[in-house]
Amino acid sequence: MTRNECIAAYHEYIDCLNRQDWAKLGNHVHESACHNGRPLGLTGYREMLVGDFRAIPDLRFNIAQLVAEPGHIAARLAFDCTPVGDLFGLPVNGRRVQFCEHVFYAFREGRIHTVHSLIDTQAIAALL
Repeated sequence: MTRNECIAAYHEYIDCLNRQDWAKLGNHVHESACHNGRPLGLTGYREMLVGDFRAIPDLRFNIAQLVAEPGHIAARLAFDCTPVGDLFGLPVNGRRVQFCEHVFYAFREGRIHTVHSLIDTQAIAALL
């Protein structure tokens, strides 16, 4: 994939997440997807995202920074949301929080295959 193809594919993926269009997630995520070293496959990856939206009903993925090279994306995602209970082991319980996620993606066969994610839980703890 070229740099521009990666960028376009990533924007389509983020749009799919924000619409919670799980039926089309396979258009963007490879069937053997891995997240932080765990082989989840498409089904496990979808279950992870569904769980995220269950824990954070107003979840919206916002691209704050994006760097691309052929076959790879690095992104800083910004979140401003109100999780319903605990989030990453922190008792948020409906309070509004803002935090970022730093994510590196590798594509395989035109879809996201490998995801390495780091969430700024210290920002959430500081808000609480």
